[in-house]
Amino acid sequence: MNKTVWKVLIADDEPVIREGIRDSVDWSSLQMEVKAEAEDGEEALELALEHSVDILLADLNMPIMNGITLIKELREKLPHCKIVIITGHDEFSYAQEAVRLNVTDYILKPADPDQLKQVLDGVRKELEKTVKQDEYLKMASNQITKNLSILREGFCREWVEGRLKETEIVKQLEFLELPLKVPTLFAIMQSPEYYANKPLLNDKDKQMLFFSIENIVVEILEPYIPVVFRDETGRINLIVWEEVSDTLVKRVEETIKDCLKMIVHLYVETIDGSLESIPEVYRLCKDAVDQESVISPVVRRARQFIEANYTEPSITLETVAQTLQVSPVYLSRVIKQELGMSFVSLVTNLRIKKAIQLLNSTDLPIVEISEQVGYDTQHYFSTAFKKVMGVSPIKYRKGLVENI
Repeated sequence: MNKTVWKVLIADDEPVIREGIRDSVDWSSLQMEVKAEAEDGEEALELALEHSVDILLADLNMPIMNGITLIKELREKLPHCKIVIITGHDEFSYAQEAVRLNVTDYILKPADPDQLKQVLDGVRKELEKTVKQDEYLKMASNQITKNLSILREGFCREWVEGRLKETEIVKQLEFLELPLKVPTLFAIMQSPEYYANKPLLNDKDKQMLFFSIENIVVEILEPYIPVVFRDETGRINLIVWEEVSDTLVKRVEETIKDCLKMIVHLYVETIDGSLESIPEVYRLCKDAVDQESVISPVVRRARQFIEANYTEPSITLETVAQTLQVSPVYLSRVIKQELGMSFVSLVTNLRIKKAIQLLNSTDLPIVEISEQVGYDTQHYFSTAFKKVMGVSPIKYRKGLVENI
């Protein structure tokens, strides 16, 4: 392995001093080579930059550009360069100013060969130490880049569990190359099949399943900056920093179903608060999932059917009951018991929610929106909308609503 040869520049306006320094040192034994000599500060700066020198031996009192100005310029343009000043006893107070500019050492005129060798040996050790530090930093940086997704997962886990203050969150976001802003969406992925089979899965299978889900989510949502992570309970969570449509959320669910042959439902909460509000959003989402876990299969299937068909004006309690092969009276009762609302309210809420999205994001006429969300007439739609929202769709669109 070749050793580094450190490049040296000697700058002094007295030829005898330059010659004395050059000839009194066995440079090769110090792994050094004198690349150039300069007789004034301006020439020294030019040659230092041309050769990208590692060590500068510089007199403080040089013509054109003095040593102090030279040091200041080099600190800015060649920060890695180690600077040793050459000074006389009568210039020592002047030399102290150079020390404040972070020079490595100094040599008193006339240069004593032993002192010079000792100083240069110390400089070499400093340079080697710097190179080692740079290597370690580069290795650490490479490791961070390789493990960025793992570090992001750990950060998000701490974040949702409320362990971090805002200042720490901002630092971590910056360090992990995530946007320095509040995310737009939080979701928990729930799969009845996964939890039913969880005891049968070994750790390797669980890891493979998690990585497969993560890859699908990242592939679909990559432009929206997602982080997928597992919380302490093992549930798969998702945080996204850019606006994501319902269509994309459905696409994630359908792709997981097609590729992994398992049903996954995303329970989504939009985020409106500060960076420190994320634990509360996480708790709301977790509560929704916990409530869902006690919902009976018949109500879950009924709701899935309604979510897929609420845009059809003809959907009724009877048609859903018939599809599920249960009696309308029984279905009505269990929906009310488990969801806390009637069949009609469930359908209406879904329709109004969709209508609000269309009112906010499109210029479609009210009549067309009413048709798209399953109402036969604009009048019927407007009546239902006003009952839920307190104002008509037209007033809502004009922004004449407070606290919505």
